[in-house]
Amino acid sequence: MFRPQIKVCDCTIRDGGLMNNSKFTLETVRNIYAACSSAGVDIIELGYRNSRDHFSPDKYGAWRFCDEDMLKKATDGIPKTAKVAVMQDAHKASADDILPKSESVVDIVRVATYVKDVDKAIALANNATGKGYAATINIMAISHVLERDLDEALQQIEAETSIVACYIVDSFGSLYSEDIDYLVHKFQRYLRTKEIGIHCHNQMQLGFANTIEAIIKNVNYLDGTLYGLGRAAGNCPLELLMGFLKNPKFDISPILDVIETTILPLRKDMEWGYNVPYMIAGMLNIHPLDAMKYVDQQRDNGKVDGFVKFYERMRAEDVST
Repeated sequence: MFRPQIKVCDCTIRDGGLMNNSKFTLETVRNIYAACSSAGVDIIELGYRNSRDHFSPDKYGAWRFCDEDMLKKATDGIPKTAKVAVMQDAHKASADDILPKSESVVDIVRVATYVKDVDKAIALANNATGKGYAATINIMAISHVLERDLDEALQQIEAETSIVACYIVDSFGSLYSEDIDYLVHKFQRYLRTKEIGIHCHNQMQLGFANTIEAIIKNVNYLDGTLYGLGRAAGNCPLELLMGFLKNPKFDISPILDVIETTILPLRKDMEWGYNVPYMIAGMLNIHPLDAMKYVDQQRDNGKVDGFVKFYERMRAEDVST
């Protein structure tokens, strides 16, 4: 589908960093940045700009903080055809960590928030736009949000910010196409002056399908990752998305090459993608953290309950909460 206002954002380093504490090598980040730039991707998210008060540099890699010197090392010498983005978590970031745009490699600050923290997200987004950046607000865990709370948050975002887009984030990979339709229409009803974005996880193998559904409903900011690399079951695969869009500006060859040479070798040290525990988490609309622990234990020692017991335990815990 060719629609010139569509913007494709690669989130491989940022979302993939949730699987390795953001400990990608500089070579890996440069390879991904170069490939996505050559391929015609519009936005490349190189990690988080989160506070060291919340994340220890002893535990987390450079891409959890995205200091300007590291961003320069990641991008120097590579033609800048795409906008560089970083993400701030509304509850784990500081406005002071964002420099004036004239002093930064970054073009877009994406603020991730739970609905309960929307005031913090608005403050961070306004801080970014006030310093010369474009900004988005990405509403996480949207499948758990109460209707009234979401309505109020969207009204605030429309009235109090000048962000370019507000994202629907299927954090738990639990949404179906009818849910996407409903949420897109709601966002469009409240956000008259903003674009809508979509960020899908793949617990039930619907990340790509749900992204297509959003595109059909005129969502123009689209997230994906190389080979679906991301937390747990991962994300909408960027290569599938580019193939669907059929925009002549895209060249999929650099994407295929970097998947083969840079992304697939990462599977030696970390696992992502569809499996049954992640499917169970998505089906039950719960955070994949317990499923990730289960998968780690299964890989490390094999001494875990079977799938049925895991499902029954997760279902019992979900009911109890």
